[in-house]
Amino acid sequence: MQNPAVASIAIPLPNEDERLEFIRSVLGTTPLPAGSDVADATLAKLSAGLKRVQLQSLISEAVQNRQPLTLGFMTQRKKELIEAESGGLLEFVQSRFDLSFVAGHEQAKKKLQDAASAIRSGRTDVLPMGYVICGPVGTGKTFLVTCFAGEVGIPAVILKNFRSMWQGVTEGNLERVLNLLKAMSPIAVMVDEADAQLGDRSASGDSGVSNRVFAQIAQFMGNTEMRGKVVWFLLTCRPDLLPVDLKRQGRAEEHIALFYPDTDEERVALLRAMQKKTGTGIQSPEAEEFFLQRAGALSGADIEAVLIRARMKSALENDAAVDLDDIKAALDDFIPPSYPTEIELQNLAAVLECTSRSLLPEKYRNMDRAEIIRRASELQILSRE
Repeated sequence: MQNPAVASIAIPLPNEDERLEFIRSVLGTTPLPAGSDVADATLAKLSAGLKRVQLQSLISEAVQNRQPLTLGFMTQRKKELIEAESGGLLEFVQSRFDLSFVAGHEQAKKKLQDAASAIRSGRTDVLPMGYVICGPVGTGKTFLVTCFAGEVGIPAVILKNFRSMWQGVTEGNLERVLNLLKAMSPIAVMVDEADAQLGDRSASGDSGVSNRVFAQIAQFMGNTEMRGKVVWFLLTCRPDLLPVDLKRQGRAEEHIALFYPDTDEERVALLRAMQKKTGTGIQSPEAEEFFLQRAGALSGADIEAVLIRARMKSALENDAAVDLDDIKAALDDFIPPSYPTEIELQNLAAVLECTSRSLLPEKYRNMDRAEIIRRASELQILSRE
């Protein structure tokens, strides 16, 4: 393809109108089985990212197996086809949660609920190009974005490790993934541990692969034609390590910071949300009160771990529900991991990164930024020792 005597011809994935034309052509000779509840226009809309041959295979499979083409069947098969097409580099997020499951973080939820409303009403032109979701470990960054995926009603995928040890494969993998994302729009893309996965412009020692990968991602994220079509979520507990090129305005524009619960009301809301998430019913008010007295320094991940341990004790004793003894035993045995230097550094990095004052806890809201920068620099030195 690099030979000057050779012309390369790009054959893009079909858009919605082309898919609809093809589907109507196929269904004209091969009607869907009885019980199918997906009309041709709906099928064309839901099949974003699929090739014509995959569409034909999907319809033929339903006809040959006399399997009604329902919304659930379509969603599952599309997930399998896209993941196979991406070579396992994309993983669909199928969330049974929405933002009502998120405890606390009210301002962060409000921002994402507004974005979901804009997507549902077709106002994709007012959406940010992407989000940086930052905060210390255990604050629910991944869970928040997963709940957004359940709330918004558009596909959401996790960008998995696309790097390879073989020359040229990494760039090819990334190009294939980005073309799929463009064809599947509108879509939300989650990148966990983004500071480690996306690399940066100054990386060296790998024959320039990291530089080329970084340039590909930065160019795609900065394409304003993709506003509202591909929404990026870069998740990290160290946003200071994320390259400025990716988190500037015009790429990941909104920087949302999450923090541990700071008030009794937030702790109560977090406990009840974790009960809802884990299916733990604490019937005793005394057990809930005891939990809150002992949960002052616990993160959401810590609370979830304690509830799971209490459920195990209750199940082993064949109790009908988790009671005060189960909670006491779990809390007395639980030792939360302690990384004070790293946690403080992650908190201060999130404060400095946040682009909305309303998201900051009161103690950080009016704190002198020069003092925050000085303390963060001290902690960086301590964490390297």
